[in-house]
Amino acid sequence: MSLLLAIALSFIPAFCYACIVYWLDRFEKEPKRLLGGVFVWGALVATIGAIFWSLLLGLGIYFITGSEGATDVAGAVLVAPLVEESLKGMAIIIVFLAFRREFDNVLDGIVYGAVVGLGFAATENVLYLMQAYSEGGLGDMLVLFVIRVILGGWGHAVYTAFIGMGLAYARLSRNPAVYLLAPVGGWVIAVFLHALHNGMAVFLAESAGLGGFVALLLVDWTGWAIALGVVVWEIFRERHWMATYLRDEVQRGTLSESHYRTAHSMRAQFAARWKASGPNRRATRRFYQLCAELSHKLHQQQRLGDEGGNSRIIESLRAELARLAPVAVV
Repeated sequence: MSLLLAIALSFIPAFCYACIVYWLDRFEKEPKRLLGGVFVWGALVATIGAIFWSLLLGLGIYFITGSEGATDVAGAVLVAPLVEESLKGMAIIIVFLAFRREFDNVLDGIVYGAVVGLGFAATENVLYLMQAYSEGGLGDMLVLFVIRVILGGWGHAVYTAFIGMGLAYARLSRNPAVYLLAPVGGWVIAVFLHALHNGMAVFLAESAGLGGFVALLLVDWTGWAIALGVVVWEIFRERHWMATYLRDEVQRGTLSESHYRTAHSMRAQFAARWKASGPNRRATRRFYQLCAELSHKLHQQQRLGDEGGNSRIIESLRAELARLAPVAVV
């Protein structure tokens, strides 16, 4: 019973947080199958791998130092951030390499990074909640639930989102230095933020009591606020791309003026999807998804040329938009 409760307290909030991430991706939604895949990677592959490598490296540190205290501190502050962010980041790299067409902008990188982080956090929280239950019963489990899942629930998502950002900047650049350094920079930021949190938890929160805990939360929430600011910036930049690149599609006859106005407006898109009914609902949703994809491909064609067959993809998107236009609600 306690295990089922721990799973529910961990995975239900994680799914809710993932839905928020999905909702924030306003114009061009990522495929649910890929989001589900990276979530499972975080929940299973990254978690199991982190347990194995953390134990192995911890044994190595203990062999060198002979100190359990030093091993615990190094494990929390050094080993865990390095191992966990590397394993979570592998899921984003797989999407980056194998599903490059879906990896269109910085917001996509943030979404994949956040979702794999939420999957990892869900399984990790199950383990911590079960430990709390075994040591102090239901009361301790619920207290830890509030601390880890409610107050600290976005930690892993934000750390790994920076890896996604780094890969996305590499995806959109033709500069070899940016292509190589941006992913490394994203990984370094993720590891640093993770290590900062763990270090504060070890050295400050436990020794300084409530004041240390509040300081830890303030640092965490500041980082989350910055990440949210980047998300909002990317949403409006995506909207700008749509307004810019789809304007020419009106002249080409791909879009009507009314479809164009709806496509680059979050409010108008919401209203159009709300008005659509029956088969038109799916067609309308698909139509405006394609509008966003077309704007991304046009942007990539301008910056990167025909890499990945952008010209062919653009013509395919235009053809499907023409087919759906008569039934897409505005």
